[in-house]
Amino acid sequence: MQRHSEFHISSVTASMPSLLLIPTGIGCSIGGYAGDAIPYARLLASASGCLITHPNVMNGATLYWSDRRIQYVEGYAIDRFATGEVLLNPVRKQKLGLILDKGIEKDLRERHLQVVDACKTSLGIDIGPILITDNPLGISLTQGTSGSSWGGIENPDSLLRAGDKLKSQGATAIAVVTRFPDDLDSEDLEAYRKGKGVDPLAGAEAIISHLLVKHLNLPCAHAPALNALPLENFVDPRSAAEELGHTFLPCVLVGLSRAPSLVEIDRTQGIDSCLGRDLISIDHVGAVIAPDGALGGAAVLACIERNIPLIVVSNRGVLNVTASSLGLDTLNQVANNPIIYTANNYLEAAGLISGLREGIAIQSLRRPIK
Repeated sequence: MQRHSEFHISSVTASMPSLLLIPTGIGCSIGGYAGDAIPYARLLASASGCLITHPNVMNGATLYWSDRRIQYVEGYAIDRFATGEVLLNPVRKQKLGLILDKGIEKDLRERHLQVVDACKTSLGIDIGPILITDNPLGISLTQGTSGSSWGGIENPDSLLRAGDKLKSQGATAIAVVTRFPDDLDSEDLEAYRKGKGVDPLAGAEAIISHLLVKHLNLPCAHAPALNALPLENFVDPRSAAEELGHTFLPCVLVGLSRAPSLVEIDRTQGIDSCLGRDLISIDHVGAVIAPDGALGGAAVLACIERNIPLIVVSNRGVLNVTASSLGLDTLNQVANNPIIYTANNYLEAAGLISGLREGIAIQSLRRPIK
């Protein structure tokens, strides 16, 4: 276990770890595209001092933003963190293993290997070993009945075997690149590039990273391998980052390079078994921020069960799982103990985070005062 920690339990009093969730593949107007939520993550990290969020928020294809206040944690791992099954161990660096799908053509594979060389040389990231899966992984793309993107993997065992080999060879975090189907004439792709649709790749990407994290208990993130799209003159700015290069791998390597390690909690002894180590637990989290139509995920519900304040931000996608539909509105009827706050945007959410961090009763900031 790496012990190069930069987070200290004593620093919890100076910061207020907060959880930013923007589920992937549901077309949120903020965070549903190519790294377009990064400015909001930076703002919330400034307000909280420590922001935990997932790759979907921070990945901008060839663009990225490295911030020591932001903990880059895969979505399945966030769910386990929120339910108290794992702790986060911030580190100075990870040793990255890379899985390449055997289904990636030679020239396209070479593009990704050039990214590895560039990130090693220009950014100083520790990358290697690199493995090619023993079979093509066979990624398929579908759409759920809600309109969210989804997908499948034909040969998951090949992916897991590669992950096991990398872990046994000393990798402490794993990036994976799989060959996604090119669908240049897709109406969904066209809508996404125009800023009017759901990312057609995101749901399948989530399945791949969830599977690896569940199997290995290591930080993992995914980048799709695709042929370059033909030039489009009127791409929505939120999608533009994916138009810039031959691969989406750079942001994944940067994000994983300092992603926190995952520490299993001893079920027989609980969190006390980890005391004395510089770890972040769900008990340190002071707020969770989520879109108003996407409140049904495991992490949000686990935080509600722990009475962690929930900041619901107006950021609609194709889902409509609201506080009202879940019956959460009644939680604020408990006298002097509101735990659900609403914000019209992430600027307001940052203000709420600042107030909670300073221990200010949010009711005292509202007018009129009841």
